[in-house]
Amino acid sequence: MDLHVEYAVIGGSGTLSSNFPLGAEDPGVILIDDDLQFATPYGLSPVFRLFSVDDKLVLTCKMHGWRSGVSRADASRQIFWVFRKAGVKRIISEGGVGTANHLLDPRDFVIPDDYLDLSVRKDVELDGKYLLIMRDALCSEVRNTLVKATQKNYNGRIFTRGIYANTDGRHFESPAEVAMMKGHADIIGQSICPEVYLAREIGACYAGLYFVVNYGEGLVKEWSHQDLKDIFYDDAPMVSRIILETIRNLSAEGKCSCRDLRKETLLKGIYNK
Repeated sequence: MDLHVEYAVIGGSGTLSSNFPLGAEDPGVILIDDDLQFATPYGLSPVFRLFSVDDKLVLTCKMHGWRSGVSRADASRQIFWVFRKAGVKRIISEGGVGTANHLLDPRDFVIPDDYLDLSVRKDVELDGKYLLIMRDALCSEVRNTLVKATQKNYNGRIFTRGIYANTDGRHFESPAEVAMMKGHADIIGQSICPEVYLAREIGACYAGLYFVVNYGEGLVKEWSHQDLKDIFYDDAPMVSRIILETIRNLSAEGKCSCRDLRKETLLKGIYNK
């Protein structure tokens, strides 16, 4: 694959309706290539878009690569295989989330600093060569840059830390499940894992921007599907602008410890590729 790109955006529901990044109507954005697909050991990749922001090259895909006929595990592997081949160093993910913390409201932003993996997709890896230390799993440099960009582009409530609970979906959670998570997590979604593991495996920095779109079941009040729809369609350009602002102010070479938290596995007899 003859492509060298240092930045990537994993698009979620927050930018889905805005034709990211074009919906932001940013004069510094240039679309370079579209409908890029790559053969990977895990099947044909999702479609990628290649664009630039003030001369910084960025790869992006829609909705975490999820699509009919492809397992979510394989979709994640395909994306991160492409990122590794392209030399991606900084990854920003985004999405709409529900609440596990009853103090959060729709249209609050959360830039989490930790996660809780309640999924069953815990063995999703590329080759298993590394021991992944999940201390500081969400890069502090990317997070801080995301926070500043969000503060510049949004006048609502912004939470600069929090815990993201990852569930499998594709359904939303039951009241009992939300009650179990309350006190242990702040937001609930379906994408941070295995992405956070795969980012560490390829030695890239990873952090996410999450927009609250509904109350967790049994918290505060019942949520409205119309409200959910309005948030997805009305606020997507603003989410796009925050991400573009973040890329502008984010150096490709970080001073963080993300790469140092990936160690050679001690299981040499098993992983000796």
